[in-house]
Amino acid sequence: MAFTEQQLQNWTKEYPLLQDILNLQPVVWLHPSRKESHATLPVDETDMVEAALLWERFAPFLAKAFPETHGIVESPLRPIPSVKEQLISHYRLPFAGDLYLKCDSELPIAGSIKARGGIYEILHYAEKLALDEGLITKGANYEKFASEAFQAFFKQYSIGVGSTGNLGLSIGIISAKLGFDVTVYMSSDAKQWKKDLLRDKGATVKEFTGDFSEAIREGRKRTEADPQGYFVDDEDSRHLFLGYSVAALRLKEQLEQQQILVDQNHPLFVYLPCGVGGSPGGITFGLKQIFGDYVHCFFVEPIHSPAVLIGLLTGEQDRLSVQDFGLDNRTEADGLAVGRPSHFATAISNQYISGIYTLADDDLFKQLYMLADSEGIFVEPSAAAGLSGPGKVAQTSYASDHHLNMDQATHIVWATGGSLVPKKEMEQFYEKGKILMRNLK
Repeated sequence: MAFTEQQLQNWTKEYPLLQDILNLQPVVWLHPSRKESHATLPVDETDMVEAALLWERFAPFLAKAFPETHGIVESPLRPIPSVKEQLISHYRLPFAGDLYLKCDSELPIAGSIKARGGIYEILHYAEKLALDEGLITKGANYEKFASEAFQAFFKQYSIGVGSTGNLGLSIGIISAKLGFDVTVYMSSDAKQWKKDLLRDKGATVKEFTGDFSEAIREGRKRTEADPQGYFVDDEDSRHLFLGYSVAALRLKEQLEQQQILVDQNHPLFVYLPCGVGGSPGGITFGLKQIFGDYVHCFFVEPIHSPAVLIGLLTGEQDRLSVQDFGLDNRTEADGLAVGRPSHFATAISNQYISGIYTLADDDLFKQLYMLADSEGIFVEPSAAAGLSGPGKVAQTSYASDHHLNMDQATHIVWATGGSLVPKKEMEQFYEKGKILMRNLK
């Protein structure tokens, strides 16, 4: 969408925060008009429950094809009190409440949050094909999906996806395992090791010099040219969204197991790294179905790629890209290097999220270092983005505006990826963070 200089002036006048965003200043934006109107949503809690049942049907297949899963793609919830001390010491932004890490960096199969949405969508598609062909019934043992006969059947079909990296890994790995002919269209910021791993797993990788939007556009065009092709559209996928939403049901169980209360006197804060918006949007949607006003979800984006923030701040949503405003969309957080937000997810997130904050790449590496140094947990840069959230939000009027008891708050930082990162690269991330921390002393 092109706009005039006068429109830009009008926006910056109406939304003063926009000027700071365009000047690459880290900002915190509190949603001024959040409305939880369930009636207008294209998905509901019933859809989320049905998605959870599909995961359960595929448990025998997952256990057979990926023994490390034991039939479930899930991650631990860990307390990280030592990181809290480091964050407060470094940023001088104190906050009350307990700090936890949702370790989607350790999700089996794909090693990132994208395992939730990506694997779910391909399983959903595979089930539909098998049901339509009469190869399976919903009451049967889905271990059959790991058989050579099913693989031969799925080989007739092609799958395509555009990705900055992690979604491509999840789609490529699960599709190849099922037998599909899968191609991942990757943007210029995708890491080489992710391309190499995909090829090793049996996927075809097509590389582009442009960004995420070009990879999506070209991937969609080429996949849809195949009569037997199926394109996973990260910008507009209902199935990806629902796959992510099931995480809320799983988290509810983990909170209960650890006797962590979520109610009027025990608010839950969740900090979610955000690229195109599908994974944080799906999880936020799910959490809101379960906890309602007791959960407060904040997205975090790089200062060079604040796609969802600009879309929601201006009200234009996916009609604007960061490049329209002269931002370069270049960040070390490859999974967050997105210029235009998801049409599907952003419209839903607009009703549910409490706010968004942005941060510079250097802070990603410093927070990555703090987490590794204090807790021995290693994640990729984008996955560390949520760690500064509690301190940043604590400096705003949010808690007082909503009359929240922050002394009894639980803060959950969603660690979105990292376990598949090669050791050499992870060591480089760690050393970069270490150097940045030392230079400040």
